[in-house]
Amino acid sequence: MDKKKILVVDDSALMRRVLCDIIESDDRFEVAGKAVNGLEALDLVSKNKYDAVVLDVNMPKMNGLEFLREVQKAKIQLRVMMASTDTREGAQTTLDALDLGALDFIHKPDNAYQCKEGIFPKDFLRILSGVVASSYPVFRSQEKIEEEKNKTKKVLEIIKKTADRVPGNKIVAIASSTGGPKALQSVIPRLPGNLDAPVLLVQHMPVGFTASLAERLDSLSEIHVVEAKEGDVIEKGTVYIAPGGKHMNLVTGAAGKYSIHLSDEPSREGVKPCANYMYESLRGSKFDSIICVVMTGMGADGTEGIKNLKAVKKIHVISQTKESCTIYGMPKSVDVAGLSDQHTPLDELAQEIIMKVGITK
Repeated sequence: MDKKKILVVDDSALMRRVLCDIIESDDRFEVAGKAVNGLEALDLVSKNKYDAVVLDVNMPKMNGLEFLREVQKAKIQLRVMMASTDTREGAQTTLDALDLGALDFIHKPDNAYQCKEGIFPKDFLRILSGVVASSYPVFRSQEKIEEEKNKTKKVLEIIKKTADRVPGNKIVAIASSTGGPKALQSVIPRLPGNLDAPVLLVQHMPVGFTASLAERLDSLSEIHVVEAKEGDVIEKGTVYIAPGGKHMNLVTGAAGKYSIHLSDEPSREGVKPCANYMYESLRGSKFDSIICVVMTGMGADGTEGIKNLKAVKKIHVISQTKESCTIYGMPKSVDVAGLSDQHTPLDELAQEIIMKVGITK
């Protein structure tokens, strides 16, 4: 089996050495190039083919974001994994990088020696393998974005005329991973503020990043988006994002109200938060309609939870289509298990959610 060629871009010689050692420790990969800044990296990717690029953010001459902008301008196809910090500023920069085409990221400890310890090498290789297996990022034209917005507007007009045809108490539960932060921008901002259901969302991200994701999506959306907090009573027209490092469950409270419970149970499917816990927490709920949406991502998170939920509740499962996924892992797992009720391209997910749950009058 041919080894996957990896380019490592970092201005720290020590960090480059540590990352290269981790990559070379896995028989699937080989370090095929090194660069100390974005300028050097740009020269290398214009001349050579790599299966993935591990990219630092803060570098002299040309930083990681500037590099991604230049790659986009030059229309160079690259699979990029960011090495990021978990500060508030670092989280926002990471989201910028994902907008610019980076596929995933890992929190890099400040000290290179810490990278050799604990779970960092294992997590690094897991994320790198997902990036290598991903599709190249697709950049939509402004015309395409406007066309998709107009489609959603037409759906809302139809729903307004037939708002009473989606009766009952409803909830939407979304799971996403690799490619998710970018893909969610094609879904959440198209949901109306008067959506007739609350939305639970598990996006695999570490501690310190989900608050920034919630803020960004909220700034782009009519629907309200928040990072879920312990005890939040869920409301229609609000998206609740599971915080990094916690599992999100829904519990029944007084007067039939539902609230968020954040648990510290072990990682599952290698991730925390894990969508399986979220789906299974809906087993005892009294919703008339549960819409489960499984989006782009590596692995199988969501499958077991949906299977256990479907055994006791009537639910509708929407899987993102293979062609529109950054990585067709989580939706494929649901498909293979025979749990999908429909397959929907990314740019039609919002309108399908709206059609299934309706809007409030």
